[in-house]
Amino acid sequence: MSVEPESGAPVLLAGVRDEIVTRPWMSPDRHWPAYPGLVGGRDLEAGGTWLAADPAGRRVAALLNGEGTAAPAGRRHSRGELPLLAAATGELPSLDLSWYDPFHLVLGGLDGVRLWSWDGDILTEEKLPEGVHMIVNTGWDRGESAPRTAWFRPRFARAARPGWTTGGSSERFWGEWLDPASGAGLPWDDPRALVMRRRLPDGRVFASLSVTLVALAEQGLRYDFCPQPDDPDTWHEIDTSWTRPAEPVRRPRG
Repeated sequence: MSVEPESGAPVLLAGVRDEIVTRPWMSPDRHWPAYPGLVGGRDLEAGGTWLAADPAGRRVAALLNGEGTAAPAGRRHSRGELPLLAAATGELPSLDLSWYDPFHLVLGGLDGVRLWSWDGDILTEEKLPEGVHMIVNTGWDRGESAPRTAWFRPRFARAARPGWTTGGSSERFWGEWLDPASGAGLPWDDPRALVMRRRLPDGRVFASLSVTLVALAEQGLRYDFCPQPDDPDTWHEIDTSWTRPAEPVRRPRG
């Protein structure tokens, strides 16, 4: 996350989704009738999403799995509903969090960026100050203790920050931010890698399935998506325009 309140695009988000490669999903769109204004990729196994954007509200919410005490199996809810609720309301709604496995939920808007962390017992809330920040599965990595954070945070900080422009390719809009968001060419098995791939002991493959870039500004919300992280040429802008369906015409009787 990059927060710079006085810039043309005050909030920037670069998000990488890591998952088992066989888990089915759909690319970002307006998948949820209950949330017609939201855009995000859909997890077909759990039904929710890892990131939801509200173009009209200039908000974006992203979820990371956390560490701690898991929810009881018999009453566990999908964490994939949390980005939808947060993006739609601008808050972490009042919920019984004991239903959810540990998580970190990031919510960005024109008023700044907040981070909620739930470890199965305690919920914390923090507001991110101005600057570039890395959120990982252990939470907000302030000290750059992880190799990934130590290598990538300075690179995002040094990259020229994109200003607000309308239209254009992903490369034109994001400029120098596109290279670190695409993994900066590091091998997938490098401990610093942002875009990764590895085989688990049970034979399954765990890998980065997609990368997302979102910019928030007074003028709008820009959403770019890379569905094949091994091919930066697959970056493209997601259409976030939407026209509310017209109400049916009600003709008087008689």
